[in-house]
Amino acid sequence: TISKGLLANGVTGYLPTTMTVDMKVIRKALEVCRDLKEESKDWDGSVILGCHAEGPFISESKKGAQDPKYILKPDAKFVKEYADIISIISLAPEEDENFEAIKEIRRDTDVIMSIGHTSADYDTAMKSTEIGMRHVTHLFNAMTPLAHRAPGVVTAAMNSDVSCELIVDAFHVNPVLYDMLFKLKGRKLCFITDCLPAGGLPEGEYTLGGSKIIYRGIVCRLEVGTVAGSVLHLNKGVWNVYTTTDLPLWYCVNCASLNPANAIGMGATKGSLDIGKDADIIITDNEFNVEKTIIGGTVRYEA
Repeated sequence: TISKGLLANGVTGYLPTTMTVDMKVIRKALEVCRDLKEESKDWDGSVILGCHAEGPFISESKKGAQDPKYILKPDAKFVKEYADIISIISLAPEEDENFEAIKEIRRDTDVIMSIGHTSADYDTAMKSTEIGMRHVTHLFNAMTPLAHRAPGVVTAAMNSDVSCELIVDAFHVNPVLYDMLFKLKGRKLCFITDCLPAGGLPEGEYTLGGSKIIYRGIVCRLEVGTVAGSVLHLNKGVWNVYTTTDLPLWYCVNCASLNPANAIGMGATKGSLDIGKDADIIITDNEFNVEKTIIGGTVRYEA
């Protein structure tokens, strides 16, 4: 149902994302996606390319809407067990003593490790990128900020070669920063939605990882007011950036296609229209509403 819904947003392939919940639930979710990955190539929906494990190896102080009772220390054994289905795992490098787990994951798997939900300082973040961290989860959100005496993870992300995600709902990150981020990150910038299970549903009350969330406008919050995520459609995120910057549309599209494909090592077959690549194509109207979604040369959605 989720995969079919994503077709209307122009999403041809995606990473179903787990969060910090009971490890039994995480394992079950990953196993379901592992079983469905091959089948998804032919079904009436967006294709499962892998998974993003957003936790449970995070910092309690930057947990966001995630449940602190399920937070664990980074565990390389777990990541290696599911390395065939986990494409990206978000973790807080400061929680990994001497970066031992990061080193092991880097050495033994192709899983992309992403700095996320972290209270690391600048030096720790930079050191972790030298050890094996290659990506940053929703830049600016749930991490130490850029400050002139405490430059934090945000500055480390800008000052290193990691790829970076950006939630482009015009709320999580102010649009005045979009142009600056293009100048700093270029082909390493990846647009994301941070879309919760409430995406595509009417405003109201829902649950996320066992917690009640309230969906109003484009934002979902916990009852205490903490921002829990977005309900953004990816095509609208691309349009948000195009209409608030001087960037050409093709460049904005790259940030939602080729750049993330490269970030997860799939740029040779995904992310752009080229000879030999998968025929994953979307056709839109003049305001970037999706009219047709084609996956592998097969029309999967028509408005």
